[in-house]
This record gives sequence, C-alpha cells and structure tokens, in this order.
Amino acid sequence: MKITTGFVQTADVTVYLCPEHAGQPVPQLELRPGMKARGAVTWFYGRGEEAHVLIVGLEPEANAERVREAAGNAARAVHKEGFTTVTVMLESFVRTLSGALSEEEAVRAWTEGWLLGSYAFDKYKSRKEARTVERLHLVCAGDASYEEALEQTAIRAEGAMFARDLCNEPPNVLHPESLVEIVRERFAERPVNVRIYGELELADLGMNGLLTVAQGSRYKPALIELTFCTDPSQPLLALVGKGITFDMGGMNVKSGRDISDARFDMGGACAVLGAMDMISRSDLQANIVALIAVADNMPDAAAFVPSTVVTYPNGLSVQVGNTDAEGRLVLADALLHAGRLGAREVIDIATLTGNVGEALGLGLAGAWGDRQLVDTLAAIGEHCGDRLWPMPLVDDYEELLRSDYADMNNIPPISYGGAIVAALFLRRFVADAMRWVHIDMANTVQAKTARGYYPAGATGYGARLLADFAAGRADANRSAGGGEA
Repeated sequence: MKITTGFVQTADVTVYLCPEHAGQPVPQLELRPGMKARGAVTWFYGRGEEAHVLIVGLEPEANAERVREAAGNAARAVHKEGFTTVTVMLESFVRTLSGALSEEEAVRAWTEGWLLGSYAFDKYKSRKEARTVERLHLVCAGDASYEEALEQTAIRAEGAMFARDLCNEPPNVLHPESLVEIVRERFAERPVNVRIYGELELADLGMNGLLTVAQGSRYKPALIELTFCTDPSQPLLALVGKGITFDMGGMNVKSGRDISDARFDMGGACAVLGAMDMISRSDLQANIVALIAVADNMPDAAAFVPSTVVTYPNGLSVQVGNTDAEGRLVLADALLHAGRLGAREVIDIATLTGNVGEALGLGLAGAWGDRQLVDTLAAIGEHCGDRLWPMPLVDDYEELLRSDYADMNNIPPISYGGAIVAALFLRRFVADAMRWVHIDMANTVQAKTARGYYPAGATGYGARLLADFAAGRADANRSAGGGEA
C-alpha cells in the first residue's frame, strides 16, 4: 500500500474525522450526534461516479491515541467494503483541535492506526481477510510532505505486527526451537549480535529455571541474547521477555473447553522482539541487550513436579509449589544473566499472572520497581497506547514467599495479591547495581474482539512502549555525556 500526503486527491472514499465538539465538518451532509461518537463509523454511499464518504467519530478531546483508534476503525470499515483508494481529510480535522495535536503528529498517529488496524492473522485460512486499499492519501496543509515521518511510522507498525505474528502463531509452528531460527533470520542483516544459549550453555551458567521448566517438552529451551550496541559508552539497558511458547501448566495442567490462548504466554518475548525489530532499523545511538527466556511448559513423564527444588547461581533455592507459576522461574535466570552482563537498568515484561487483570482490567498492564522508571514508562504508555499503571512492592507480603524446605516458594498460599508477590519474587534476582521494572502484561496481551487498531488476537502490547523507552533513555544518556541519566 502506498501512503502519500499533500493536497486533495480524488479517491473511491473520502474520510472525515468528526470529533463530537465539531459542528458540521461536511457541509453537504447532515450528521446526527451519534455519528460523531467515539468508535462510530458511518457510510454515505455516493451515486454513480461520486466518491463515497466515511464519517469517523472521536471524543471531543482527541489525542494521538484516539486518532490511532479512529484510523483502525476506518481501515477495517474500508477493507470490508473492498475499496482501493482513500483520501483522509486530515488538515481540516487538525484545525478543529486548536493546536492540541500538530499535523505531523496526526499524520503519524493516523498512519500507525491504519496499518495496525488493517492487520489480520489469516495465513491458515483458505479465504483470506480482504486488505484491498492500494493508496492512502492524507490531505495536509500547504501540500506538506512527511516522507520521513511515514517511513518511521511504517517501521513502528511493522515491529508491532511482528510481535503480533509471533504471538498468534500456533504451537505446532512456533515452539522454542523454531523461535530461535525465526530470530536468527529476522536479525541476520541487522546491526544486532545474536547469541543463543542452548542446553549445555544453560547448564554451564546454572540457568536451572529454564532447564527445569523445559523438562516436559520435546523442544529444547534457550536463552536468546540480542545485543544492539551503537554507543558502548552508554550504560547497558536490558530488556527481558518471558518466552513460554505454550503453557499447558506443566503437571498442574490447565483445563478448559478451549485453552488455545496458552500460546499467548510468550507475549513478553514478543514485545521485546518487536521492540528490537524497531530499534535495529533506526539510527539510535544506544547500548541495549534483549534477553528472551524460551521454553514450553508441558506435562510429561519427564516434567518437573510440585515440590521440586530449583537452585540458582545466586544461591537462592525455590520450592515449586505449582508448576503453572513457571514464568518467574525462567525470568529469574534472565534477570541474573542481565546482572552478569553488567546491565545498569532492566525492564522485564511477561504474561505473569491472571491476578493483574483482576486488579486493573483489560486496558492497563501493571508495573513494579524503580518509581522513576515506572513513571517514565507510564507517561510513554499514555502517549503510545501501551498503557500501564504503577503498582506497589509491599515488603510485608514477602512472608507469602515462605517455603518449609527452600528459601522461597514460587507461589503464595493465598490468591490475594498474587501479582505483587510475583514481582517480589523477581526482585530477589535483581542485582543491587541495577534499576529494575517488572511489567505484568497478562491482561493486555490479546483482544477478544476487534476494537480500534486491535483486531481480535494478539495485540503486540509492549513493543512500541519498550522501543520508545529505549530511545528516550538513549537520548537522556547522550545528553548526560554517556553517564546515567
């Protein structure tokens, strides 16, 4: 699809963005109030050779996220009708915002929302979902050109869609060993050093969490290490992702009518890989390492069982109270490795607990750790759409990690506060010299139904958030002369 900006061009469809506070942005049409409501899309079909008109509603206080959301809704509506050329009256919309959003910001937001809203994971369907648009033209003031903005936005969308693709793949296609090969191929021509730690190296490094969790799977576990270092003078930032490609719960086997969603347990890994996809295609001057702990969690005669004790290189021993709390066991290995590499800041992201959704619903991930970094991530999330909420590390809850015969248990004895206790567990594997944030994204990894720029399925949550955070930290470090910001 070709995306252009400039003066008005004829097309099959003309799209008008209509905030609720606007009067009648299309003089020849009488719009009812409901047509301008957030999420509303209304067709006015032309006669003969007349262009069709699509009215897209937004909230009165439209921002970049609302524009992305509107673009996603519009993209699905247009593709459903099968039209091939679209003109979006962006300049007139920006004027209604009275400076709240610049034209370039609107161009970026609309393009990103359109591309992400057009996404469909249909590679296994005999009838593919229609993606018919060949040309998208954004009408801007004074024939302004935003080629660089469009190129950068396309890279962002492609990185997020890469994360979605990985997460959506079925486990007979994507498993620990195939994920390793996908990563090798994806980053082969990028300025990224790819290192894979296989079974022997995991054993040499004492990564016993990964080795234990993977015992029941026919696929070998791995730790994927991706290094993007264009400025070695900067402090090392580590991005850590949980990559359980399918989580059957191990010997505490999951049950349910349909547990296909267990393939989404690699959402954290997908977020990190999507972020690295964006970063590696940028001119960012940074020092970043991505660590992906990859395994399956399956029941088998060889699988680990409740009461197993796992001992880590930092000397801590963990009683496995429940094999379905495996994510923290593999993340512990990755966090220890981040410390081994000398990371000064580390962000881990994982589909770790159902408990976080009970606390925050489906629209916000939870974040624990260094409050300054958490606040920075929260501000970025509000802008990019990957929203999160600061959560407390309650020291008194440490007692819930108590074990009768190891240093701690991997699951608390009660269901209350489970997401907090999981964060406390991970904190014990963070080096003293590292500033750390843990993001629990279990509730945001998928959309049950299409909404805004999210089709049903994997959302790609976290990819844009981490890429934007990494870019911000790199800029801050450069401003500080390579020291810590």
